[in-house]
Amino acid sequence: MKKDFLDIADLTTDEVRALFESAKDLKARQKRGEPHEYLKGKTLGMVFTKPSTRTRVSFEVGMFQLGGHALYFSPQEIGLGKRESIPDVARVLSRYVDGIMARLFGHEDIVALAEHASVPVINGLTDLLHPCQILGDMLTILESRPSLYNQLKERREGKFDNLIVTFIGDGNNVANSWATMTIKIPFTFRIACPEGYEPDKKIVEQANKSNVGRVEILRDPAQAAKGAHILYTDVWASMGQEAEAEMRRKIFKGYVIDGALMQKAAPDAKFMHCLPAHRGEEVTDEVMESPQSIIFDQAENRLHVQKAIMVKLMGKR
Repeated sequence: MKKDFLDIADLTTDEVRALFESAKDLKARQKRGEPHEYLKGKTLGMVFTKPSTRTRVSFEVGMFQLGGHALYFSPQEIGLGKRESIPDVARVLSRYVDGIMARLFGHEDIVALAEHASVPVINGLTDLLHPCQILGDMLTILESRPSLYNQLKERREGKFDNLIVTFIGDGNNVANSWATMTIKIPFTFRIACPEGYEPDKKIVEQANKSNVGRVEILRDPAQAAKGAHILYTDVWASMGQEAEAEMRRKIFKGYVIDGALMQKAAPDAKFMHCLPAHRGEEVTDEVMESPQSIIFDQAENRLHVQKAIMVKLMGKR
């Protein structure tokens, strides 16, 4: 029976652990120059209604390194739901490829794609969720804090060394997937955001009912940053929200990660951003270029986590 990856909530905690182990192994093999063609002869169809640099490159390169091939379908080519219905696209592509990765606007579209496809479907991003990003981000945190990795690997109980990840800004798809991650790993996810820009209410409720980790919603960035191990942000206006950009600049004024805010975090705190960044808006150059910044490590780890996901869904190891 085929398995999809649309949401971190779809995975068991053991599957999350296994993905991190697989990603670390695949990363080590790549660094050593060892062939790891677990998807030799396999093909991935990449469906985009939202353009992207990192998503396209990381999946395409990942398939190449795994011995397979990736096909890119641009928004103009695919015309998902316009030129051709989602069920028809899903069924046609399923006759050609071994897996589908989709980066879309509406989350309901990827659900429909997975429902009608007979091959695995991977969520490369929707307006609701960005699960591959957060898996790559958590891998980056584990690499930067080895004690956490050992705790997860050994299945120790407790609050994950009291890890606090603080997000400053809009409660968007990235924030939603961070909230979902607390269902699988015991840490605290804080978000400081203006009223009306919180993460999805149902996701937050589900996360806090899980009694694994915890989601806290605050208004004051300084309060949210206090003692945090990770300070994280994203652009104030995501793709598709360009018409709101000027309004959002006014609303989010003050929700900026700068050197002063980093000082309020834990002494060994790191800065993260899913990129692309609007330098001078949600984050300053001072922070982006500081030794505390691990933004390019997390960008790289998208590649390794996504390779692990593709191997799990499309191959045999």
